[in-house]
Amino acid sequence: MELTVQIASKKHYIFAQEICTLMEEAAKVRGTGIAKRTPEYLIRKMDEGKAVIVVDGDKAVGFCYIESWGGHQYVANSGLIVHPDYRSLGLAKKIKKAIFKLSRKKYPDAKIFGITTSLPVMKINSELGYKPVTFSELTTDEEFWKGCQSCRNYDILTRTERKYCLCTGMLYDPLARAKAKAEKEKTAKDKSMMVVAV
Repeated sequence: MELTVQIASKKHYIFAQEICTLMEEAAKVRGTGIAKRTPEYLIRKMDEGKAVIVVDGDKAVGFCYIESWGGHQYVANSGLIVHPDYRSLGLAKKIKKAIFKLSRKKYPDAKIFGITTSLPVMKINSELGYKPVTFSELTTDEEFWKGCQSCRNYDILTRTERKYCLCTGMLYDPLARAKAKAEKEKTAKDKSMMVVAV
């Protein structure tokens, strides 16, 4: 079975309600919260070219979208979902890679972050270059944190003044990565020059 991850567009509006239902059901099964979104919200993301989708025939089997915060300084890849019948096929990884690539294209200087309780998502994020961080390193945009209100663990987040929760914060910082890469290249160059000098 060949399933293609594609940028969602107007032709995918018909799947918005189905995707919302998938997200809610997945949250119930995991026993964790998820920021609830309306079909209208997902349609807006599709219209803006800020979502990726996987379709098999007449049903949506995977989805994820981009949100930006703090004047586009921060970007989150949110709402990752894979239909239960299509799990263990590597689809989540393909979707995460596609939405990450789209995020980097649309917002090349933004820090990309996420909060999750999912170990598979944490592993995928790590492969993409995300690092675990404290919540203080994430956006301070109140609109982002309002999305957590529908989570059953929201009281933990509020009790700890947004310092801790059951989710793990992860961050991809393009400037820090570029700096680390430059330092690594400089170190390698310095070592090669030392070898030549000897």
